Amino acid sequence: MAGQIKIMIDAIIEQRAKGSKVMEGVVKTKLILKGIDPKIYTSTTPDDPVVIGKLHEMLIEVRFAAQ
Repeated sequence: MAGQIKIMIDAIIEQRAKGSKVMEGVVKTKLILKGIDPKIYTSTTPDDPVVIGKLHEMLIEVRFAAQ
């Protein structure tokens, strides 16, 4: 199913930035440093299991940090 990466990236940005445009930039930069450029993923981009794995780990980190 294409587009899963885009959904996960958007969720990470939304959860970490909490509406702040400045924090959005910071989160996007962190993603790039981890090898995931948010600009290249769209709803039609084929899903890559390696990238999905990295994003899944980041989503878990976000959820544990929020608790």
